[in-house]
Amino acid sequence: MNLIEKIKNYILLFYRSTLNSYSAVYFSDNKLFALLLLGVTFINPQAGLSGLIAVVVSNLLAYLMGYNEFTISRGYYGFNSLLVGLGLGVTFDPGSAFFMLLVFSSILTFFITIAMEGIIGKYALPYLSVPFLFAIWLIFIATRHYTSLVVSQNGIYVLNEIYSAGGTELVNQYHLLNNLGIPESLNIYFKSLGAIFFQYSVLGGMLIALGILIYSRISFSLSLIGFYTAFFFYKFIGGNINELSYNYIGFNFILTAIAIGGFFIVPSRSSYFWVVILTPLIAIVTSGSIMVFWTFQLSIYSLPFNVIVLLFLYVLKFRVRPTLRIEEVAFQQYSPERNLYSQQNNKKRFRNSFYFPVSLPFWGTWTVSQGHGGKQTHKGEWEHAWDFVIKNSDGKTYSGFGLQKKDFYCFEKPVLAPADGEVEYVINNVDDNEIGEVNVNDNWGNTIIIKHAPYLYSKICHLKKDSVKYKKGDTVKRGDIIASCGNSGRSPEPHVHFQLQANPFIDAKTIDFPISYFILCNEDRYEFRQFEKPKENDIISNIEKNILMTEAYKLNPGRKFQFNVKDSEKEEEEIVEWEVEVDYYNNSYIFCKNTKSKAYFANDGNIHYFKHFEGDKDSLLFYFFMASYKVMTGFYKDLIVKDQYPVYLLNNKFLLFFQDFVAPFFMFINADYTLHYDNIDDPMTSKTIILKSKAEMKIGNMVRKSMDFELELSNDTIHKITHHNKERTIEAICTE
Repeated sequence: MNLIEKIKNYILLFYRSTLNSYSAVYFSDNKLFALLLLGVTFINPQAGLSGLIAVVVSNLLAYLMGYNEFTISRGYYGFNSLLVGLGLGVTFDPGSAFFMLLVFSSILTFFITIAMEGIIGKYALPYLSVPFLFAIWLIFIATRHYTSLVVSQNGIYVLNEIYSAGGTELVNQYHLLNNLGIPESLNIYFKSLGAIFFQYSVLGGMLIALGILIYSRISFSLSLIGFYTAFFFYKFIGGNINELSYNYIGFNFILTAIAIGGFFIVPSRSSYFWVVILTPLIAIVTSGSIMVFWTFQLSIYSLPFNVIVLLFLYVLKFRVRPTLRIEEVAFQQYSPERNLYSQQNNKKRFRNSFYFPVSLPFWGTWTVSQGHGGKQTHKGEWEHAWDFVIKNSDGKTYSGFGLQKKDFYCFEKPVLAPADGEVEYVINNVDDNEIGEVNVNDNWGNTIIIKHAPYLYSKICHLKKDSVKYKKGDTVKRGDIIASCGNSGRSPEPHVHFQLQANPFIDAKTIDFPISYFILCNEDRYEFRQFEKPKENDIISNIEKNILMTEAYKLNPGRKFQFNVKDSEKEEEEIVEWEVEVDYYNNSYIFCKNTKSKAYFANDGNIHYFKHFEGDKDSLLFYFFMASYKVMTGFYKDLIVKDQYPVYLLNNKFLLFFQDFVAPFFMFINADYTLHYDNIDDPMTSKTIILKSKAEMKIGNMVRKSMDFELELSNDTIHKITHHNKERTIEAICTE
């Protein structure tokens, strides 16, 4: 990296860390909102400058001391110092003594922030604005002994200050704003919003309210719900409504509502319910703490917000049975809407991800001769099991007369380990029955039991005598040949018995557990099934991976792509470069060097799927993300794979604006993904594969917008990507 690139990276780091220090106060990373908040702080220029200096000092110190640049860029080390700087800026007049105090106060706040990150963070809790509270209280107590500081007179002679700044016209505008006839409650609401940044003006609050509305409709509605729940609670309980206007600390209700209703908890009916329940608790903490801190002549600032939010999040940690009614945000996207839409999408896509992946114990296509709750033997405590056989096109399990074991298609066929594990139990010496006979003394026949995880064992029975290749204590990998299909035990004809159980005993009862992936063959039509339980007479197989597809989607770190891109809307071709990278948390993603976009993905060997996109939604990487949202790495002619995108990926902002307001309660838009396995030149030695996919945005069942894609795989790579709609065609050829 040359000097110019380093300088650019430093500038970008401090630009992001500065802006995010402002937006982080409202749990956002929206740059436009951050710029608006920065402007609001300069309604009082002295406070605005003090806050900005405090942010820069803290972030610079974090960088010089070697802290994580990603954390710095998020504004985590700057927002508490910002609040301290604003508090000092509105309290004291500028001067050399003041600026010296400001710098060292920023350093103190940063140190307290790091300490709180360690102390509170070890409980997996956020430190919120706790560092600000400790710092501002200590500093204000200390300044009572500093004679060189001059207490600011700003705000005392308001009209004189306004006249000095803008003359009679500005004074008239001030009177006009104050005479708008705003109800008392709304007046306090606006001033409470501004008071978070020590700006006690209706104008500041209005601007912040507008910013919240632009950045998040859910946060905006929560701010109103939190505030007005408090307002009416005070009215009902006979409390002192002036507590809301005392330094306008009503912002405690607003911040708590946003934090619990949509930031730390996924927005839902339940999160809104808890906002209403927690509001009286904030009021109690507010009333009680005001009396205590008044004796020290200190404001409580954001203390009630910190106490209730941390207390609630801590209480959630001790649940022994987490319910879906209160869902903590798994991957923070700094937007209640995106938290909601992503978590809704992930619940649908990965709702079975907690299951240990278990495959079918054979190669090729077999038939379920008896499923769960079978007609013959799968009863009572042993009902959750399968019997598998091989049938021909006439539905017979044997050739000829079927009088010999070797006449049966499945006899002596390889039996595979369904998952990685350790062999727990083996029976290998039971003779195979002649056709029509059964051995009731050795019911299970030759058997192998494998431990895959705590309380998860697989048992495969009726194996061929002396065919088990492993002994107790051996480790196996999924797909290893462990034995051969036989006809031992209570088995009148060759078949494979397969079940999952919670312990290693030979007669253990079964558990109801799905097969992770399999292909259902239905009248020459293939269907992809995930985490389902095959039914009796289903014709099924494991995914037979296609080498070309497997190699094309083998996106190992360091792999690079280069495309020549033709766009019907542009005259010249463009060269686009990608590289596969891994982030701090071991998440794999494709990085586009042209647009700086990122497409996060995962691949378990059977399925490639994209998880998240950041960046330019008019880039080739975004179209590839949409086209390959979920791809099974086996090719089955005319197979259809379906999935759903998060709704914000396809929908325009105008439509989402209205969806956002009701999203925690009702979804009227959705975004569907469909992948069609279109063509393959040779199933055995594939050189070219064509996949076609479609993205559709729907209002109810009506398609409002669609995007079509075609992927051509060849030479073990994504050779060609085509995107077309009514007005535009994009064609990209890989020159890797």
